[in-house]
Amino acid sequence: MTATPSKKWLSVIGIGEDGLDGLSPAARRLFSQARLVVGGARHLALGGALEAETLAWPSPLADAMPKILARRGTPVCVLASGDPFFFGVGALIAAHVPAEEMLCLPGPSAFSLAAARLGWSLQDCRLISLHGRDFERIIPELQPRTRILCLSWDETTPPRLAGLLRERGLGGSRIIVMEAMGGLRERLSESSAESFAMDKINPLNLVALEISAAPGSRVPPAASGLPDAWFENDGQLTKREIRAIVLSALAPRRGELLWDVGAGAGSVAIEWMLADPANRAIAIESQPARAERIRRNALALGAPQIEIVTAAAPEAFTGLPQPQAIFVGGGASDPKLLDAAYAALPAGGRIVVNAVTLESEAELIARFKAHGGDLIKIDIARADPLGGFHGWRPARPITQWSATKT
Repeated sequence: MTATPSKKWLSVIGIGEDGLDGLSPAARRLFSQARLVVGGARHLALGGALEAETLAWPSPLADAMPKILARRGTPVCVLASGDPFFFGVGALIAAHVPAEEMLCLPGPSAFSLAAARLGWSLQDCRLISLHGRDFERIIPELQPRTRILCLSWDETTPPRLAGLLRERGLGGSRIIVMEAMGGLRERLSESSAESFAMDKINPLNLVALEISAAPGSRVPPAASGLPDAWFENDGQLTKREIRAIVLSALAPRRGELLWDVGAGAGSVAIEWMLADPANRAIAIESQPARAERIRRNALALGAPQIEIVTAAAPEAFTGLPQPQAIFVGGGASDPKLLDAAYAALPAGGRIVVNAVTLESEAELIARFKAHGGDLIKIDIARADPLGGFHGWRPARPITQWSATKT
């Protein structure tokens, strides 16, 4: 008979740069009782000389879990930076070990230490990690008067952030590089992005940013409808005013997946993702050159996680995860594509289709009759020079059908 594992056999302890001196008596007791101690090389060094067996995290980290689980029922201690459940290893461990078998004793997170050093209210800061994550994720956070605390990947992150701020007209922003916080090597250095020239930065650092925007700075608005000029395109672009209406009809909600069919420049998929950091989007585009353009636009605008499928619809739908919303910006005259898109949605899923030609409009009218929803005509005109005066230059009208699947 297999023995029942002891309750709370696994302790997860947050340790700082001050090592054992910063641990509570309870944490030190669990650490001393462990027969196996797991952590990064830096964490194990902070723990000092150990009688217990040690295991340094391999790459990938998940490869250590079978060895940890093999000790189930005996005291095991995992050392982690600060708060293990705040951009730390805690989530990985919790995916394999039930909460009732684990005791976590967190230390102060790097974010908490930074806020304490700067006198910033943590709840008023934007918190982001670029450690092991796409650098471009920070772009949507670069809003005027925003305070950002950012975990760095390594010593290259601070100068890269300074360069990004300068490129976007945010050179007056304040940068504080906070190195090895909580220990004897702690150092805080401050500069503007414009004059940033720090070197010999400790790879273990956090960057605090206080964003200052000058007139003409490139700051993404909080509402949908980014300027058309921000998207590299070959003319295949859902224009700003139409895009804002499309996003309103798609009604993005946190964590949802969008299929952007016939994505062109990828503008709708990108703005869908910018609506919330947890949102996902798959841009489906048959032309390879446009697919690469979508990727460049996504990186430039801060949506690096976009997935791009270079194939023709509806064949491209095969094997894709089910979306909560679909936008069809190209191919609306193909009844097979529209039928396949509608069929792919779950109950409650939303579809929005734009049509320019009479043939594609006829398809939308037929689906409006069959499935209901909203059928609208969008007419946009822009003021253009007309001799010494100005007149209205109308764009091609757009017919839009949107519906929620029942």
